[in-house]
Amino acid sequence: MQLYSEADVDISCLQDKQISILGYGSQGRAHALNLKDSGFNVVVGLRRSGASWAKAEADGLHVKELAEAVKGACIIAFLTPDMVQKSLYAAIEAEIPDAATLLFAHGFAIHYQQIEPREDLNVVLIAPKGPGGLVRRQYEEGNGVPCLVAVDTDKSGEALQLALAYAAGIGGARAGVIETTFAEETETDLFGEQAVLCGGVTELIVAGFETLVEAGYQPEVAYYEVMHELKLIVDLLHEGGLRKMYEFISDTAAWGDMISGPRVVGDESRAAMKAVLSDIQDGTFARNWIAESEAGMTEFKRRMDADLQHPIEKVGADLRSRMDWLEN
Repeated sequence: MQLYSEADVDISCLQDKQISILGYGSQGRAHALNLKDSGFNVVVGLRRSGASWAKAEADGLHVKELAEAVKGACIIAFLTPDMVQKSLYAAIEAEIPDAATLLFAHGFAIHYQQIEPREDLNVVLIAPKGPGGLVRRQYEEGNGVPCLVAVDTDKSGEALQLALAYAAGIGGARAGVIETTFAEETETDLFGEQAVLCGGVTELIVAGFETLVEAGYQPEVAYYEVMHELKLIVDLLHEGGLRKMYEFISDTAAWGDMISGPRVVGDESRAAMKAVLSDIQDGTFARNWIAESEAGMTEFKRRMDADLQHPIEKVGADLRSRMDWLEN
């Protein structure tokens, strides 16, 4: 493992250079503000008709239309949704300066060849391992969120140095920057989302809720047991791994973990995980997702609506409305 810290980074390669941030969502806002506060020259590229324009200006940032924003840029960061990046690149390619660096926070568009950059351009990745809100909050507190760095194309001979300087600018070098590849970042990120962090966890929660309710237990009690208390366990895991979780849960809970966990996530689940990973590695997931997006996302919307109409959502909303300490 190659791990870079602030001591390994020379930010002078970006001094007086323009960094153009395309998009102002969760990551875009965090990157732009952190880079600005680090003393870099930041321009945000947006559509004037979009809702984010006024927000970025209110945050004190220099905002331009997308094609104008990339003119004169040393680094152009694509921080828009994956499915937008192909058309965005096509729209601005003619305005991208010679020998500029394209930077991505997720490797999907490059790994699955949605974007085929001009031959004179550097192509790098800086992927914070946390959402934009956390990237911003940690920076403001003097800390940072760990990042991954990858270089797909190094035409200038200094692509890695530029990427690391960018990582330092958003606070990532404070926590450490691990070197990877576009393929590894993209495939592991998609797998984590689908099999564990989003798909796996939400299916486990809903299945647990349905099992308890179908057995005659109150939905509100079921919600607390399988949804509400999940944060307590995840916080322990985040702070100190399995060891800290075992230190703070009861022996009864630990014994149940060890004998019942493998019954729920057993050989069948592991085989399903391998199938999910195979679909990611061979491009099946990407092709299907791209096709769904291009077809108007009808199935996406149907599935999303079904999730949001599940009884656990109504029960949860009612209970959370009584929890004044939560940020809704």
